Amino acid sequence: MDFAAIITAIADLLGGATPGFWPIVGLSLKVTLSAVTLAALIGLPLGALLGIARFPGRTAVVVLVNAMMGLPPVVAGLAIFLLLSRSGPLGPLGWLFSAKAMILAQTMLVLPIVVALTRQTIEDLWREYAEHLASLDLTGARAVPTLLWDARFSLVTALLAGFGRASAEVGAVLIVGGNIAGHTRTMTTAIALETSKGDLPLALGLGLILILLTLILNAVAFGAGRVGARHAR
Repeated sequence: MDFAAIITAIADLLGGATPGFWPIVGLSLKVTLSAVTLAALIGLPLGALLGIARFPGRTAVVVLVNAMMGLPPVVAGLAIFLLLSRSGPLGPLGWLFSAKAMILAQTMLVLPIVVALTRQTIEDLWREYAEHLASLDLTGARAVPTLLWDARFSLVTALLAGFGRASAEVGAVLIVGGNIAGHTRTMTTAIALETSKGDLPLALGLGLILILLTLILNAVAFGAGRVGARHAR
């Protein structure tokens, strides 16, 4: 592999010599961050409720949620495709082959991760503080906001895991987005396209930039969590 060609490709990408690169980066971040945000809004309270609730069949639900963490992206993409297709129940929305469909597909992949990791974190906290919270009349769903707030810095890990899953995803977004240039092309689908075309330096350059962006965002989130935890003491 010609490393000089890879460096040149990266320089061209960052310097704007490759048309459409920055819009691809922007769309990738928009789709990924939107999916993680939606998964957090839904998954954090659901995971917390599952962590403190006790009901028949709970073990089966926990096992199912844990298993869904390994949901194959192409299966998630196919499910969303069928929902959004013209004959599907959500077909009238007209979201297929759009950023909205890609966000929905990534949310489906990230949600089980957020729910499962939140459930484990909150269940551990509930075992430790159940009696204290009960003395404050915080039982059942009323305890969820308090537990989530107390575990907020630990739950950053769950969100980062979801971000990692979403940022590396290609199969689902390719199915529901179509990899349309200037419209639904993300960094991962662009890497797949350039690899299939044989332009390995450009594909590797895109891959290295994607890794760099992921490292930066994870470092920012980790640093913010450490600072917040220090101030909370």
